[in-house]
Amino acid sequence: MTTIPFILSNIISYRSSYRSLQHQVIELNRGTLLIGMENMKKYLQELNLLSVSWYSEEDMAAFIRKNTDYYERYTFIQRNLADLYSRRHEIKIVNFYGADAEQQYETDDSISYDALGAVLPSADTGQWGRLPGYEVRQLGGERLLAVHKKLIDYPKSTLLGLLSIYVSLDEIESLNQLLFDPSLETMFMYINTDNQLLYTSSASLPNQSLIGENITAPDNENAKQGYWSGEWEGKQGVYVYVSDHYLNLPLTIIKFIPSTAMNESAKQTLSRSIAIQLVALACIVLSAFVLSYSTIVPIKRLVRSISHVELGIFDIAPTGRREDELGILERRFELMVHNLKRLIINEYHQKLEISTARIKMLQAQINPHFLYNALQSISTEAMRHEAEEVSDRITELGFILRYSMDMSTETVPLEQELNHIGHYLSLQENRFRKKLTYRISCDPAALSAIVPKMILQPIVENSIIHGIENGTGKGRIEVDITKGSELAIRISDNGKGMKQEEIEVMKARYAKHKVLEQEEGGIGLMNVLQRLWLQFGDEFQWDMTSLPYEKTQIRLMIRLKEEEGHESIDC
Repeated sequence: MTTIPFILSNIISYRSSYRSLQHQVIELNRGTLLIGMENMKKYLQELNLLSVSWYSEEDMAAFIRKNTDYYERYTFIQRNLADLYSRRHEIKIVNFYGADAEQQYETDDSISYDALGAVLPSADTGQWGRLPGYEVRQLGGERLLAVHKKLIDYPKSTLLGLLSIYVSLDEIESLNQLLFDPSLETMFMYINTDNQLLYTSSASLPNQSLIGENITAPDNENAKQGYWSGEWEGKQGVYVYVSDHYLNLPLTIIKFIPSTAMNESAKQTLSRSIAIQLVALACIVLSAFVLSYSTIVPIKRLVRSISHVELGIFDIAPTGRREDELGILERRFELMVHNLKRLIINEYHQKLEISTARIKMLQAQINPHFLYNALQSISTEAMRHEAEEVSDRITELGFILRYSMDMSTETVPLEQELNHIGHYLSLQENRFRKKLTYRISCDPAALSAIVPKMILQPIVENSIIHGIENGTGKGRIEVDITKGSELAIRISDNGKGMKQEEIEVMKARYAKHKVLEQEEGGIGLMNVLQRLWLQFGDEFQWDMTSLPYEKTQIRLMIRLKEEEGHESIDC
């Protein structure tokens, strides 16, 4: 299972590495050739400027015309030829034909006149029109780059002569040395449309089929570039080329990169990878034996413990204290079994407590009925003595006690909550002797909304106890309920109020969602909020603001759902 993927991965790695390296080598050399092409164009530009330097001479045309004094003309031409010849070390020949075919030249002393005549253009002015601006000429087995420039008497079209400059390939060779590795790669450079070989780094000459019209850049087009696979001197490899123009001169640079040069990098990468993988393979085999033993033993022990739990045996012997993942798993399993045992015991206790509570509740059922009947008798006696106000208060108290002691339902319509809070506030208003006033306003569409029981009285009670009794002793309480996209309940008073720090503490306590947390004085505001959260979840939001002795308000917002629009939250 390890060896087969190991071999396959190395094969895939070698092939992908070779293709990747080949692509990188081609792209790198293509960029190098583009730089070399720019350098070559700059060099040709320098030669072109050199060939037209005579135009910078004042009265150049006057000295070259036929009617000029022969000695003056000869001296002027010879001086300029000598100046051109001395400007660059690679210049071998500078030749000038006047319009009357009179010849003057500067050349290396080692070149004989007979050899010179074999490379110079014809003195016939009729053939100068077909003469290329740049061409490759052979002189004693040495290739020379010839630059031909016809001198015109501008702005007239009179032909004054033909200037030819022959340069050796020393400068071109130095430029190309930066473009390839002579020990591995081979360079070729061609010019003109007939693909004259200007420069090659190989001793053997390439055949004419090496370069074709398909890689020559058309006129007025950006440089063409590409590559093809081929063979050179018995070696397989890749030819990378760049083809461009300088003025009207086609230029092509080709580099041959043998496959062995690209394979060498891939083989080095593969050999290093194999060495690392062999070491890793040995470590894997050794680790497999150690890990298999250390893994199987605790797994078997865990399986035995699971079998005991399935049989109802919760007494599991403690295991060793391993610090790895299996040790953590065993300890967590032991903790889970311990908690499961404790939960089962607690469930039995709760069932016993529930049964006991039911018996006590049945025993205590007589107490509420007795209280209701006693209040009803007192109310009847008050009516008999024409104490209607006392009768009304007793009746309201009876409604309040009947509502709060009814444990048969946990949720009620909002209308019942409002009736209950109305009775409660009426009693409190009578208690405070007109020092307390209140107002209850509710959108009729919200009356049928189903809400948890006893959510309004604790909030109103807090407003009276903490806001009004602890404040100035008098005040006003307002309850406003509206229904839009959400059910909004607002309860406000003008009592003592709360500090912002106290409000933030309440919000922090609410965020913990401790539902059983009690407050002094009954159910408490916090339990009201937690009960609403249990009922509606994230659909419930609340907020509280306080401006002491002006307005302290708590808002309860319940976001409505479409499916609840005609059911429990139809508000």
